[in-house]
Amino acid sequence: MVPRAPIRPGPASTAIPMTPRAGPEVRSGPQHAATIVAMCEILVARSDAPFELAALWEVAAGLERYGVAGYAWGVAWVGPDGSLETHRATIAFRDDPRREEIGRVETIAALVHLRRPSRFSWLGMADTQPFLDPAGRFAFAHNGELARHRRLRVAYRAAGRIHGKADSEVGMRWLEDAWDPGRPAVELLAGLHAALGGSANLAVLEPGGVATVHAGNLENPVFSFRLGDIRLLATGVYSLDRSLFRLVATGARERRLIGRGRAATL
Repeated sequence: MVPRAPIRPGPASTAIPMTPRAGPEVRSGPQHAATIVAMCEILVARSDAPFELAALWEVAAGLERYGVAGYAWGVAWVGPDGSLETHRATIAFRDDPRREEIGRVETIAALVHLRRPSRFSWLGMADTQPFLDPAGRFAFAHNGELARHRRLRVAYRAAGRIHGKADSEVGMRWLEDAWDPGRPAVELLAGLHAALGGSANLAVLEPGGVATVHAGNLENPVFSFRLGDIRLLATGVYSLDRSLFRLVATGARERRLIGRGRAATL
């Protein structure tokens, strides 16, 4: 196994520790229950001018391909009236027959989630992201592992609020309860990560278009960049280097690593 070189951080960011990896592996230790390290990819985008969702499809396809995340997908976007709308499918992005139809939707901001579950038994619509808050206050997506989800899962299930099997749904329930329009999403996502622990990236899209990503995953860094007039945040195809820009977003400008433990808002 050959260690990967550390990322050289951009301005106001911190380096991510070098971690050898040769594909999915089993981990154990104080921060990890014995789980398979495999994860989804996340993309958020925002522009001052409306754009078609199809403008994101090339990047989404690259994230799915190189991140090995072709097991389900979903997208949330801001509708004409400023409210949030979603499309989710339990098949790969590349295979979704509605991809072209959804691509013609115009918006000013979107959140895309490309799924690679930690356990294949977790596949199903109830665990397909992004999740939409029942009150329409935000859409939420996650990758990685929320290590302390089991205790809360028991309480949420008893209340009839759990429908799937994955840890992400527990994170969604926590955020529904904690959501406060007077607090910035940066604080709420940091609180969620502190409460549930683990190695995880967290993303929310709010009505009106504000999008925030909390970078907390040891294995999958988050980058900000620009493609044309669209500003984006994306996970790094599960690679601790800048392969995102060599393989997926080749024309990206203003590239910057979001340091682990920090957040970025579009």
